[in-house]
Amino acid sequence: MKPIASVVIPAFNEESTLGRCLEPLLAGAEPGELDVVVVPNGCTDGTARVARRLGARVVESPRPGKANALRLGDAACSVFPRIYLDADVLLDAESARALTAALEDSGALAAAPVPVWDLSGTSRTARRVHHVHEQLLKPRRALAGVGVYALSRAGHARVFPLPDVVADDELVHRSFGPHERVVVHEARSVVRPARTVRAHLRRRVRVRLGNRELARLGLPAPEGRLGPRALATLVASRSVSPLDAACYLAVLLADRALTRRESARATSITWATDTTSR
Repeated sequence: MKPIASVVIPAFNEESTLGRCLEPLLAGAEPGELDVVVVPNGCTDGTARVARRLGARVVESPRPGKANALRLGDAACSVFPRIYLDADVLLDAESARALTAALEDSGALAAAPVPVWDLSGTSRTARRVHHVHEQLLKPRRALAGVGVYALSRAGHARVFPLPDVVADDELVHRSFGPHERVVVHEARSVVRPARTVRAHLRRRVRVRLGNRELARLGLPAPEGRLGPRALATLVASRSVSPLDAACYLAVLLADRALTRRESARATSITWATDTTSR
């Protein structure tokens, strides 16, 4: 059977989580329906062993780095469309089919699923912060922040070979206009956000620095920045509570202060694993 799509999964020390990612993708697929390529990069654990045991093709690299891993996995594929999946995110075969069909039927260049947030084990404050963050971003979310994006052949030609950036999904999002990308409501990705405020702050600092990196490359955010009015609107409409908003603002201030500190250090941004979401 000729594959309907290739799936590239970069993985850095994901031995304990990779099975959870691969099983729903492979178990629901017909033999040979999906060409799944896992790229363990800089790993010191059994990530590659798990991938092979579950039936994925493996391309190993001693060099850590997500962008490089995506390029290596991509070079090993020959099928379009191509789906790029984070190793800690769940995507089942039915959703992979829906992403593939949407690209082929709509003529869109890029597609992403609707995220389902797994908040089990999340601290109360982190849950409040995540709730506000999600309400703010949901109207403008498309390809970034959901752990999965899919590209047609033409869409792939626009963004690959991927440059060495941290925010690959945001780069892809910014590379397409609203009429060129589609959110596929028949597809779902299960995403586990940061479980603690500390982990959320580490993640947000990487996101902010990654976004600044994209702006320097000439890819500013097309939707612009969110201002305080958006948060006030959510409180006024009772979409979030005043306590939710207060928690969000406190963490936001800390986030910005930490970002300024990291920017002043002028250190490079690295791909890091959030162990609280594993």
